[in-house]
Amino acid sequence: MPDFTSGFTPALTPGFITIGGARENNLKDVSLRIPKGRLTVFTGLSGSGKSSIVFDTIAVESQRQLNETFPWFVRNRLPKYERPHAEALEDLSPAIVVDQRPVGGHSRSTVGTMTDVYSVIRVLFSRYGNPSAGPATAYSFNDPSGMCPECDGLGRTVRPDWDRILDPGRTLADGAVRFPPFAAGTWQGQAYTNSAELDPDKPVGRFTAAEREFLMRGRPGSKVTVSGSGGTWTTDYEGLATRFERLYLKRDLSAMSQKTRDLVREFLVEGSCPVCEGARLNAAALATRINGLNIADCTHMQVTDLIAVLKDIDDPVAGPIARAAVTALERIDAIGLGYLSLDRETSTLSGGEGQRLKTVRHLGSSLTGMTYVFDEPSVGLHPRDVGRLGDLLLRLRDKGNTVLVVEHDPDVIALADHVVDMGPGAGAGGGRVVFEGTPGELAESDTVTGRCLGRRTVLKRDVRAAGGGLWVKGAGRHNLRDVTVEFPAGVLTVVTGVAGSGKSTLVAEFTAAHADAVVVDQSSIGISARSTPATYLGIMDTVRKIFARGTGAEPGLFSFNSSGACGTCEGRGVIHTDLAFMDPVTTTCHDCEGRRFRDEVLRLTVDGSSVADVLEMTAGQALEFFQDAGVRRRLRALRDVGLTYLTLGQPLSTLSGGERQRIKLATRLHRTGAVYVLDEPTTGLHMSDVDALLGLLDRLVDAGNTVVVVEHNLDVVAHADWIIDLGPDGGRDGGRVIFEGTPRQLLDAAGSFTAEHLRRATA
Repeated sequence: MPDFTSGFTPALTPGFITIGGARENNLKDVSLRIPKGRLTVFTGLSGSGKSSIVFDTIAVESQRQLNETFPWFVRNRLPKYERPHAEALEDLSPAIVVDQRPVGGHSRSTVGTMTDVYSVIRVLFSRYGNPSAGPATAYSFNDPSGMCPECDGLGRTVRPDWDRILDPGRTLADGAVRFPPFAAGTWQGQAYTNSAELDPDKPVGRFTAAEREFLMRGRPGSKVTVSGSGGTWTTDYEGLATRFERLYLKRDLSAMSQKTRDLVREFLVEGSCPVCEGARLNAAALATRINGLNIADCTHMQVTDLIAVLKDIDDPVAGPIARAAVTALERIDAIGLGYLSLDRETSTLSGGEGQRLKTVRHLGSSLTGMTYVFDEPSVGLHPRDVGRLGDLLLRLRDKGNTVLVVEHDPDVIALADHVVDMGPGAGAGGGRVVFEGTPGELAESDTVTGRCLGRRTVLKRDVRAAGGGLWVKGAGRHNLRDVTVEFPAGVLTVVTGVAGSGKSTLVAEFTAAHADAVVVDQSSIGISARSTPATYLGIMDTVRKIFARGTGAEPGLFSFNSSGACGTCEGRGVIHTDLAFMDPVTTTCHDCEGRRFRDEVLRLTVDGSSVADVLEMTAGQALEFFQDAGVRRRLRALRDVGLTYLTLGQPLSTLSGGERQRIKLATRLHRTGAVYVLDEPTTGLHMSDVDALLGLLDRLVDAGNTVVVVEHNLDVVAHADWIIDLGPDGGRDGGRVIFEGTPRQLLDAAGSFTAEHLRRATA
């Protein structure tokens, strides 16, 4: 249990960030003084207004005013921010935002390139490696001078799967070519069955080397006669491999139809580049070595191992470069990511890993007097790793910065110098400051957060009995070490372990082995300015049909994306005015008054309500209004995830991270499937919201489903029927199942960080 009474009094930067009359999103004229030079944590229910204060008000106004200091020419190329809805915002300092947005990145983005450590390593090899391949760019897989010519620096190639395309036991006339567009009988397939150079009745597996070469690549000047709907003609013979590569590998697959893309992918195989063997670099770059290691060897090591290698370099020229790399790598290790390697693609990182990597560059900054803004930095962290996160936040504060954190984790809250609790509810029921003070005072308060902080984690008393088992056998992907494990059927199983221990990889293997599983992962939901809960849940088509039947009008009239839209704002409800070099301005449409529809549409009603009235209803109100079974089923899903306060027409862009996570879960709740897999469903959830989530998981299991959850939250771990704990640590030191059993049995497990923290939480 964290100590909420501990305090810290550093040499503080005097003053306060002052907010007056803030009305952004659901904020209700919030006025607030936030101490500068301290660590302030904002708490409250998901959707209570925390992010609206910290990000949409303070951070946006700070960045907007900072941009105003640049010349007009520069400002026109910077992101434009609209002035937040607030009467006063004073004593701001430049803000650096570390949010939850996935790092993403394409296949050329790695941990090394993202953190700029790879640039230092490249300089080291260009100055000290032997034999040198040239300047630093000669070691870049993103530069033509350094990349492997076969895979263009990607480290892998996509090739036709000839074992699948060609059946060696069949003849050309009998269907040896199994790729449908080139099959016997098609006009393209006739090129092979009609060729005078090939015997169409001879099994392809018995072709001579010369015949095989001709089939695949042809010969200059060779002709073949084919026929089709337009008649018969003679054309140049094109080899099977040459034709496939021209039509499908040297063209952009994304420009083809989905049907064609899906078909072609069935006949492709992706693997490590045969030339560079996945190293991405050309032969000259890979030939350069330092102490027997080339640059690919170094980037493939996990960070902790690479630190030891670089520390052994004491050359007068190379030493300072190596020390610079070591300093950066030690920062990565200090935030608990020492198990990563520099060649790890950023697209494979979890949300928590990506967010922590974003902070690495700030740790080395000598800037002071800044405002650092973090959005739930504990996301994806095991309780063991939260302590490292806390050290990071305190180091930023102690350098003379103001640190603002939106957070639910009790251990992070306990570190705060000042806490602001928002509420009392969520959505329209939130938007107010319900508490200000120290963590200790919050724990004694009567707010929802205060009551949650004062309770202990309780182990489930009676666990369910399994009704069989679902197996993963011999899993060896990434750092898993030939893992074979049984997931009990018909119960709630929690897969846990420290960051990098192999949890997500194991569950991915489980999902691959059980393709019918309903998966709710951490990927962000697709949103646009026109996305609403009604459109995301898929109920708007039915709503339009209901209004069309009830009024006799066309269904398109009841869509703000179609003929019923207000002509002035084009169905947006607001008018966005771009003022060139100046800040943009958004105003409510004066014709429809923000209701998005034309007047004649608003006059058409069903049971006394217009379609705009329906979109202004909360999910709870809409559940009482609609009788349609399909609409009610989807609205009940919103109720099940605790989002009855959302209005059906609220833009999804205004939802918090926790609300978006839950609305995504709502769309998958009632899918047909006996297995549910959820990846960290507590992301963005307040402690009281976790209780509702546990109730939902129980209902899924009690309905006869198997539920598998990847999770660190100790309340979820304690509520499981069965636990699979991976470790003992991350990276090379993980990848093993170190415990299987019930929560109560986990308390007695030795060598498990999860067990250690669960014992503290339940003591």
